[in-house]
Amino acid sequence: MLPGGDLKSATMFTPGKRKRMNLVAILLNVFVPWVVFCVLFALVSFSFHYQHPTWTWVFVVLGYVGVLAMAMFTWRTKQRNGDPMWFGFAVLALFVAVTLAALLGDMNFWYNMQPFYDIENLNTYPNVDPSVDRGQQRMDAGRVYFAQDSRVDVSRAMGFKNLDIYCVAPIIKGSSKPDTYDFWAVGINCCSGTSPDFRCGQYANPRARSGLRLMRDDQRPFFRLAVQQAEAAFKITAAHPLFFYWMQDPVAEMNAYRDEGFKYYLLGIFSFFAVNLFAVTCAVVGFSKVG
Repeated sequence: MLPGGDLKSATMFTPGKRKRMNLVAILLNVFVPWVVFCVLFALVSFSFHYQHPTWTWVFVVLGYVGVLAMAMFTWRTKQRNGDPMWFGFAVLALFVAVTLAALLGDMNFWYNMQPFYDIENLNTYPNVDPSVDRGQQRMDAGRVYFAQDSRVDVSRAMGFKNLDIYCVAPIIKGSSKPDTYDFWAVGINCCSGTSPDFRCGQYANPRARSGLRLMRDDQRPFFRLAVQQAEAAFKITAAHPLFFYWMQDPVAEMNAYRDEGFKYYLLGIFSFFAVNLFAVTCAVVGFSKVG
């Protein structure tokens, strides 16, 4: 509970004088919503969400239950002729804290942390030969280091357009023509979609011969359609296509997901503290002028 003052008194201010603010109520309204935001933002953003998704949203619901309990206490305070202003402010601040923590945390988890955790839990395969190995053998691949002389075959690149252009190009070794093209480099809006060209990832880096697995389930069907178009256009077969971002160092790229997630979290907690502090300051000024 956020105490707003003694309920036995008619107001939380000193009567008969210019209103003096309750310092305890002010400090609690500065720090309690911020702490609630930090805790829920962390729960929704990081590994707890990945390992216990149901419990994550249970805690979010409990946050709203706390807001409801605070609202009921505010109403009771008003019924007893107490001063509910800081209690009312706390209800609003806690509601905003829980809502923003859930929304921003889920975005951070979805775009940054979940791809990191997914790839971290998959296998790493060195020296994969795309002319010999098959997609079925590497279904659990997260990071793949292809054999020497592996490259992206730009001449068989294809794009599928659905608002964005989903670009694919097979990964081959040298000039080999495998029976099935199961390893594909991918990217979005980095090809024309009308001619065989591919400018995705580190396509121009001569040292790039590694792949980081595509983990976005919402994008995979569109890349699969692009592969089907390539199969028809170039008379090739892709029995079990796997999709990768073409790069030199997949470990650094994977860690970039994690670093971006932590950066987003720190930005969120400091921004919320600043905005909440500003709101409390405005409330102090406003409440002091209430007649």
